[in-house]
Amino acid sequence: MDIDMIEQHLTLAREHVALGERHIARQHEIIAQIRLRGADTDEAERLLVAFEHSQAMHLSHRDRLELQLTEFRARPRNS
Repeated sequence: MDIDMIEQHLTLAREHVALGERHIARQHEIIAQIRLRGADTDEAERLLVAFEHSQAMHLSHRDRLELQLTEFRARPRNS
């Protein structure tokens, strides 16, 4: 993969992480609202776990791409 492709993938990965953070925060709000009504939060909590699992994968992917980009930039250039 060339540096432009890595940077494009990294941009998307960062967007996915940011979106995941918003989904998780919103799901916490939804769970709090459900609890206030005294309703069962099991399904909402299962969805939160799924969001958190996806977020862990997004973070891992982003971190791998950041490392790959760092390593790519550190390579000696052939002149």
